[in-house]
Amino acid sequence: MRALTMPQPWAAAITYADMRVESRPWSTSYRGPVLIHAGETVDQRHGPMVAAVVRGLQLDLGAVLAVARITDCHEDDGECTPWSKPDKHHLVLDEVTALALPIPWRGAQRLWTPPTVLMDRVREQLSDETAAHVLREA
Repeated sequence: MRALTMPQPWAAAITYADMRVESRPWSTSYRGPVLIHAGETVDQRHGPMVAAVVRGLQLDLGAVLAVARITDCHEDDGECTPWSKPDKHHLVLDEVTALALPIPWRGAQRLWTPPTVLMDRVREQLSDETAAHVLREA
């Protein structure tokens, strides 16, 4: 299990909209469950697509918002999605499941391993079926 920290409003776009690619300057071979963690900063450099998604949403900072699965990571091919950034690696996300209540937590750089106490708090918010399916290792 891993977690991925990103600034708002990108974490909200993954959690509450159809953003299914997170662009990063680095690649990863990891495939499997990931927590979507909103960092403590807000990226002011976003376009109208993001503004339309997050308008009216409370942008929680420093909290786990969702669980998902990383299913692929590839270099920019120019054809990924409207959310993809050029000249970056694209982490492809699937099965995004928003948590009912954000879980305050301090994140870390790159992919990080969430401690057991955090995972216990995440599982409390998921049905047994969802937890078994989304949190299963690849």
